[in-house]
Amino acid sequence: MDFSAVIFAFLLTLFAGLSTGIGSALSLLTKKTNTKFLSIALGFSAGVMIYVSFVEIFTKAKDSLVAELGEVGGSWATVGAFFFGIFLIALIDKLIPDTENPHEIHTVEEMDGKSESHKANLMRMGMFTALAVGIHNFPEGLATFTAALGDPSLGIPIAVAIAIHNIPEGIAVAVPVFYATGSRKKAFRLSLLSGLSEPVGALIGYLLLYRFFNDITFGLIFASVAGIMVYISLDELLPAAREYGEHHLSIYGLIAGMAVMALSLLLFI
Repeated sequence: MDFSAVIFAFLLTLFAGLSTGIGSALSLLTKKTNTKFLSIALGFSAGVMIYVSFVEIFTKAKDSLVAELGEVGGSWATVGAFFFGIFLIALIDKLIPDTENPHEIHTVEEMDGKSESHKANLMRMGMFTALAVGIHNFPEGLATFTAALGDPSLGIPIAVAIAIHNIPEGIAVAVPVFYATGSRKKAFRLSLLSGLSEPVGALIGYLLLYRFFNDITFGLIFASVAGIMVYISLDELLPAAREYGEHHLSIYGLIAGMAVMALSLLLFI
């Protein structure tokens, strides 16, 4: 396998993971959350991920598996891997308590540490949210890395979509930690570190799987990646986009994301 392709895929995953720092910076440097921007951006991210998952990733996974296992076996394997990806990310979400779920909506305005006990609770929330983000981003890192490794032209838009998706997670970590400690540096640092699990997930996944990397494992992982991204879009991004802003804004963002992704794929034909 081309080492430069591995490095490129890893750097894209690192960029996507560290974008939690963007959310942290937005929450720490502004007095008001730009909910309209977040609504459109999250809808856009969902549009990119849904379109690329069904149109490109699922199709490539099926082509790879059908070539190796035949029409029937390859089709069944593709669909099975797709739903396995959905099951995996749904299980991770289920294991994370709702109070520390990184996809619960948070804004700059909502928290104000009025008492020491309240500050302690906020610090606990921030720490557990950072842990939850870390656990949740692990498979996302593998998804971004695998997509970029399989097709670098797909890797860039997927990394951007995951990066947008990570911005509210950075807010969810930074806001309670800042109000608990009064330290912007500590809040930013913890938020940034929570995103590092994405490149770590990519690295561990690669080290575990690279020896077995062939057309069948590539197809199975690619189909699972499609399932993971569809679940993230439907369960997390679109509901969050609607919570942050008007319903129509999230849908406009969704359609724009699909259109941009479609155009970028057409330009690479």
